[in-house]
Amino acid sequence: MGLLACTSVGLLLFLAVGLSVEQWSGFHRGQDPVRLQQPQQPQTQQPSTLASPQAPQGSSYFKSSKPGMSPVVDQRRLLQEGNTQSKQLMQGPVAPLTWQYPLMPEEPLQPEVPFELRTPSPSVSVAARCEENFVQVEVKKDFYGNGQLVNPAFLSLGGCGAVGEDPDAQILMFESELQTCGSSLTMTADALVYTFTLRYTPEPVGGTPIMRAEAADVAIECHYPRLHNVSSNALIPAWVPFAATRVGEEVLVFSLKLMTDDWMFERPANQYFLGEFMNFEASVKQYNHVPFRVFIDDCVASAAPEVNSVPRYSFIENYGCMVDAKLTGSPSRFMRRVQNDKLQFQLEAFRFQQTGSGLVYVTCALKAVIASTPTNPESKACSFADGWTSADENDQVCMCCDATCGSSRKGRSLFDSGLVSEGELTIGPIVISE
Repeated sequence: MGLLACTSVGLLLFLAVGLSVEQWSGFHRGQDPVRLQQPQQPQTQQPSTLASPQAPQGSSYFKSSKPGMSPVVDQRRLLQEGNTQSKQLMQGPVAPLTWQYPLMPEEPLQPEVPFELRTPSPSVSVAARCEENFVQVEVKKDFYGNGQLVNPAFLSLGGCGAVGEDPDAQILMFESELQTCGSSLTMTADALVYTFTLRYTPEPVGGTPIMRAEAADVAIECHYPRLHNVSSNALIPAWVPFAATRVGEEVLVFSLKLMTDDWMFERPANQYFLGEFMNFEASVKQYNHVPFRVFIDDCVASAAPEVNSVPRYSFIENYGCMVDAKLTGSPSRFMRRVQNDKLQFQLEAFRFQQTGSGLVYVTCALKAVIASTPTNPESKACSFADGWTSADENDQVCMCCDATCGSSRKGRSLFDSGLVSEGELTIGPIVISE
C-alpha cells in the first residue's frame, strides 16, 4: 500500500513537471502559457461590454468569463476595453472655428470730378520795330506767358545776344542792322523782306537731365516797299507755350495721387503743359491704428517705369529735401501740412532732354511714423526758397539739407524714430504736351 501511494505521488509529480516544461516552452515561443491549457473556442461579441461597460462588483470582477481562464488575462482585456472607450470619448464632436483674417475695408467711390483740361493760349511776348536800316526787337523774359522767366543766355537774334535789358519791365532788347545777325533777304513784286529768327535754345536746368521748356523759333520780318516807304511789322507767333509734365502688419495702405488745383479730388487727366504745376498727394490709410504722420524720403522721375533707367532725375532727396527748387530755381515745394496722414507737394513740369516721348514716371519712397514722434532730420518735408523751410513748421530739422541727413539712422531703434512702415509707389506715365 505504501509503495502504491509513493508511485501515485511520483506519477503526479512527473505530470506536473512535464506540464510546466510544456507551458514554459510555449511562452518562450511567444504563446500564452495559459492558452495552451485551453482549446481554441470561438469568442462571442459582447456589445454591452464595449458600448457601456458596467463596473463589476466585488470579487466577481476578476473572475474569468470562461472556464480555466486566468484572472490575469481578464484584467488585460478590461484594460484594453477601457483604453478603447477613452479614445472614443476623446474623438467626440468639436465646435468649428469662427475666426478669420480681417478684410480690407472698401474705399468709397470718388464722385465725378468737374474737370476740364486747360490748353494754354498763345502768348504775345515779342515785338519788333523796323527802322530804315536796322531792326529793334523786344522780348519779354516771361517768354511763354506762364510766369516763368527765361535765362537771357538762351535767347538770340540770329546768333546775336541781347544788347540791353529793362529790369523793371523784365524785357530784353535786341538790335541788328538789316544785313547782319543771320538775316535773309527776299524780294516780292512790291517789297523787300528782311527775315530774322529769334531763337530760344534752353539747356538742361542746373546740370540736371530735365528740360522745363522746348526750343522755339520766332520769325521776324521787316517789309520795305520798293517805293522806299518804310514800314515795320512783326509776325505774331503762331506757337503756344509749352505745357507741363505729368507726371503694413495689419496692412498700412500708402497712396500717391495727382490732384486737382483745389486739392479736393484726384485729377482725372494725366496730361500737363510745360509751365504748369503738378499737384501730388501722398497719404497713408491707418484704419484702426494709432495716428500716423506720412513722409517722403525721396522721389525720382524717369522716362521709363524702371526707377533706375536713364535718364532719371532725383528731385526729392536726403530724407525729404525738395532739391528741385535749389537746383533749377523752380517754385517746386511742399505745401503746409493740414493732416498728419497726408503730405502734398507741387512740382513744376519738365521734359527729359534725351527723349521726345514726353512721358514721365515718378517713383517715391513713402513712410509712416507715429504722429506723436517729433520731426527730425530723418522724418521731414523741406522746401527751398531763400533758405530751407519745413512743411511741419520746424525749420530747424531742415538745416542738414545742404549736407547729409540721417547719418546716425543705423544706430537708432525703430522706437526712437517712430518708424512704423515704408512703401515705394510709382505713378505714370504722365504725358507732357507742347
